[in-house]
Amino acid sequence: MPAELIPNFTSVEYQLPNRNAGAPVFLFTVDVALSQEELDPLSDSLQQSLALLPENALVGLITYGRFVYVHELGFSDCPKSYAFRGDKEYSASAVASMLGLDSADSAAGTAAGPGANARAGGPVEVPGTERFLMPVSECQFTLENILEDLGKDPWPREATDRHERCTGAALSVAVCLLQRTVGWRGARITLFTGGPCTLGPGQVVDKPYKASLRSHLDIQKGNDEAKHHADASKFYSDLAARCVQNSHVVDIFACALDQVGLLEMKSCVERTGGLCAMADSFGQSVFKESFRRMFARFEDDAPPCDAGHLTVGFAATLEVQTSPEFAVMGALGPCTSLKKASGSVAESAIGEGGTCAWAMGGVDPGTTIALYFDITNNESSPIPPGKRRFLQLVTRYQHSSGRYRLRVTTHGGMWCPDPVANKSALAASFDQEAAAALIARISVHRAREQEPADVLRWVDRNLIRLCGRFADFTKEDSSSFSLQPTFSIFPQFMFHLRRSAFLQVFNQSPDEAAYKRMVFAREDVSNSLVMIQPSLICYSFQGPPVPVLLDAQSARQDVILLLDAYFNVVVWHGETIALWRDQGYADRPEHAAFKSLLEAPQHDAGTLMESRFPVPRYIKCDSGKSQARFVMARLNPSVTHKDAEATGSSGVIPTDDVSFQVFMEHLAKLVVAP
Repeated sequence: MPAELIPNFTSVEYQLPNRNAGAPVFLFTVDVALSQEELDPLSDSLQQSLALLPENALVGLITYGRFVYVHELGFSDCPKSYAFRGDKEYSASAVASMLGLDSADSAAGTAAGPGANARAGGPVEVPGTERFLMPVSECQFTLENILEDLGKDPWPREATDRHERCTGAALSVAVCLLQRTVGWRGARITLFTGGPCTLGPGQVVDKPYKASLRSHLDIQKGNDEAKHHADASKFYSDLAARCVQNSHVVDIFACALDQVGLLEMKSCVERTGGLCAMADSFGQSVFKESFRRMFARFEDDAPPCDAGHLTVGFAATLEVQTSPEFAVMGALGPCTSLKKASGSVAESAIGEGGTCAWAMGGVDPGTTIALYFDITNNESSPIPPGKRRFLQLVTRYQHSSGRYRLRVTTHGGMWCPDPVANKSALAASFDQEAAAALIARISVHRAREQEPADVLRWVDRNLIRLCGRFADFTKEDSSSFSLQPTFSIFPQFMFHLRRSAFLQVFNQSPDEAAYKRMVFAREDVSNSLVMIQPSLICYSFQGPPVPVLLDAQSARQDVILLLDAYFNVVVWHGETIALWRDQGYADRPEHAAFKSLLEAPQHDAGTLMESRFPVPRYIKCDSGKSQARFVMARLNPSVTHKDAEATGSSGVIPTDDVSFQVFMEHLAKLVVAP
């Protein structure tokens, strides 16, 4: 049978004939308003990345500080670049004119439309593109020489001032360059920034150090520190819209101890399907390894059409088609509405709603979109028994080989007859892990516009309503409250979601909160649950490593804990273990078992971090030390400083937060109340 008719093949991917977008394009936009100690590892990473790119991939370079410099790679006799003022916003035609690309405006218009490749049967490039975007195999030597000689921005500054950094102008010039040369062709703008924009469009803070960067409270109350926030957010949002129109992707690697304005720039990443990684320094493995993994390739045992190619895709779109009884309300994730109306669109909206099609821009095997649906069938005409429902997802994208792909996923199932009377059948189909991830995405989306307290109340109301319908209980008897196995751990996910950094912004900068929410919005169910409720593995002399409850009582003195919180992987040593280690028992031959116990969690931590993007921060800590907070803050506070029996225990958490047991007791009381 054709593959489409084989039941197990729910997804079929087609390679469209006679269409080729050409090699992918990478435009590096590099901040040089840095110290030489930061520039050196950044330059080294950029040079190493050239060996990871396909030989036919087009690459370009823009550097910026006080000015923006577009480097001409086609002129190899000596370094040559075009300078743009950093305090001015340029239109696409002005950039094209200054770069000598305006002589081919008609060709640019042809290249900038979705039908260009279909008409021409191949990539369309504006004459002069080869001066700024060249195949790696032809410009590698020139580019390496430029990167080796890369020095910090020479523009003078006072010791009391921040560096003059025109991040917004540099991104704008990069967008204009790609728009006028390779419009609608798979391309990525990869931004490397080491500080906030202090000049020109997209400015987030004034130049003097005495002017502090905005905080959550400043933005909420409209304080003077947040005076640039609205204008900068609008500027980057407009840039993101242009990138979506041209199917270009923006990636951001932000490495600084201070904020860099990621909150304002987040729309460039989210709406284009870009990648984002944040670290303290360009010399950290968090940046170096994350950047390297951006160029991951399919293994040799992959299908021949994929083997050896980059795993990333470009110019992706997603379209949803449904049977008449239900419709799509919207999508949450790295996507932008294409405002396409059809019978598959519901009246109410969630996230990017009012459409059945979205632009996803850049995609990779881990990109995940959350789709929400609504029943549209009238109550007056119930769905007849035996009626089937159908859902089809149609994804189009440019493969890194340059070929166009069409991926179709078709899913069908039976409607639950009379869900009120057949509550048990409906309950048996509940996927509590997927539901937790979906509710969390809505909560994070709401948290961007609403007060945290309002979002928490919304989460609580949904949990109470769900338990009120599907839990078993006797009215006004909280001791009778119980949940079926398909719902048993859902309240636990909601408990940890309420305490997570996605909804609680205390002790987080606006940039850090925006970064975590951006990453969360593109991950699959498994990774989302790790972010909400980290996994905890216990290592001890009593047996092999075992998963334990994310609870304060698991932090015992004679164990080692491995906490996987997605952004951080922490190895925590109990007081007794740390004491034995410091006394050198691991170095003695008769204590080889203790040495193995110390090494096991470190090895497992390396395994956890092998393929994750962004690369987690690896932390080793001891009980009672400062960095132990990364573990203690995520544990259920079942033992606190208020408990008399807690004296001398490693797992004491000094907090006024309620424990999971108290949370469940209150939930049961609210559910069984008349």
